[in-house]
Amino acid sequence: QLQLVESGGGLVQAGESLTLSCVASGSTVDAFTLGWFRQVPGKEREGVSCISSGGTIIKSADSVKGRFIISRDNAKNVVYLQMNSLKPEDTGVYYCAAVSGLSLYGGTWSIPGNYDYWGQGTRVTVSS
Repeated sequence: QLQLVESGGGLVQAGESLTLSCVASGSTVDAFTLGWFRQVPGKEREGVSCISSGGTIIKSADSVKGRFIISRDNAKNVVYLQMNSLKPEDTGVYYCAAVSGLSLYGGTWSIPGNYDYWGQGTRVTVSS
């Protein structure tokens, strides 16, 4: 059973940067697609970015392209989300998720129901 634990959230001002980390345990992540999602109260959880098991395919939401960078270190069982030029609308709880065997063509990567494992989330607040 794969367990995921996020860290790195906090309160920052608009324009600043944060890097989130998600450490996996219970299994190696080599065979898993890893994704980051975020959610604000009253809204559905939305896909932010994902990275394929080998790191060769990356998908990102249009709202974060050019600002957020996802990366992974399979040797350390970790996935990162580097968030630059943060905006108040990036505020939310950020979740790490994992799934194996998911095709990343089209928009399947961004559907929360397609992921099998989830962390508890880390809160990011961006003040204006």
